[in-house]
Amino acid sequence: MISILVNDIIPILVIMILGYLCGKFSFFNDDQRQGLNKLVLNIALPAALFVSIVNATRHIFAQDIVLTLISIFGVTGLFLLSYVLDKVMFHRTTQEAAVCALIAGSPTIGFLGFAVLDPIYGNNVTTNLVIGIVSIVVNAVTIPIGLALIDQGQAEARAKASTKNGIKVKINLPQKMTDKTPVKQKEVMIADGVPVSDIEAKALREQGITREIDLVRAEIENHEGKAKKETDNSTKAAVINAIKQPVAAAPLLAVILVLIGIKIPTAWDPCFQLIAKANSGVAVLAAGLALSTVKFSITKESLWNTFYRLLLTPAIIVLVAYLCGMGSDPEKIAMLCMATALPPAFSGIIISSRYNIYVKEGANSVAISTVAFAASCIFWIWLLPILASVF
Repeated sequence: MISILVNDIIPILVIMILGYLCGKFSFFNDDQRQGLNKLVLNIALPAALFVSIVNATRHIFAQDIVLTLISIFGVTGLFLLSYVLDKVMFHRTTQEAAVCALIAGSPTIGFLGFAVLDPIYGNNVTTNLVIGIVSIVVNAVTIPIGLALIDQGQAEARAKASTKNGIKVKINLPQKMTDKTPVKQKEVMIADGVPVSDIEAKALREQGITREIDLVRAEIENHEGKAKKETDNSTKAAVINAIKQPVAAAPLLAVILVLIGIKIPTAWDPCFQLIAKANSGVAVLAAGLALSTVKFSITKESLWNTFYRLLLTPAIIVLVAYLCGMGSDPEKIAMLCMATALPPAFSGIIISSRYNIYVKEGANSVAISTVAFAASCIFWIWLLPILASVF
């Protein structure tokens, strides 16, 4: 346990504190901070997710069908439950509740999975199986669902907003690298409550105004000239828009390749590994930067998110595992419990910071959960053998 704290939890806290200090002392400005988030979200994280999944095999899914089904339906169901409860209990908007679910409803399995489970249970086939399946569900199922919900919520916000009470700003129109003409400006009206593009957000920041960035429009280089007509806010449209994002497309592509049996040559691994290795460190640093932009506080919502992530989620998973007849293999239940009892996935806070959605509560929840995991991990290591002797 001490080795887990020293080798895994403390480095996370140190790098997060470093990011916090960088933010407080203005080492990065807003554009640079968003650039770091964009690097993680659109390049490093997709590469890391792709590499972690594409080396799996169809045998992993078939090896233990009960474990696979509990992981798929349990992790996904608890992710959606977090989304619903946040809307009901704290009256959050659709996009805020979606980001909450990406944080409170998703474990950081890719970053801490092996680091926590290997010292406790050993590096064996079962450990790899549990980590592999939970990782695939978190990265290839919950992230696309979360992005789809965010997109749907932003579409609803745009539909409800009125341009009568907007703010007029001048934006610099995007240019191609080959353009030699001076930068052109255009005056636009930004309605209250409407998510904005990166360019519009930058113009607002120059006036001291922070506004939620539109998940889809932020990735369109020139939404004025190239944006498609928004004729439909259906779930189908939201899902299509979500899976276009690299962070959702990369793991889904990897799962498809695994299911149809296409193996990526190992010689190609370094092409993805080099940038993928940057993901964890930069993601934690960016989480600290996000925390520096808000006043840290312990609120009812952040405490609830911590309780949901570290205690309630694994408790429900353990209960379901015993009800589904896995009691004959308590060690496998313990592994599944620990895999789902990890601190929040850093991809959630990166999405939160990148698009300025749920930043304060998200950053607080990540910080509190990461510190509290030191205690909750010991709690589960103590409780699981007792449960195994009872059942």
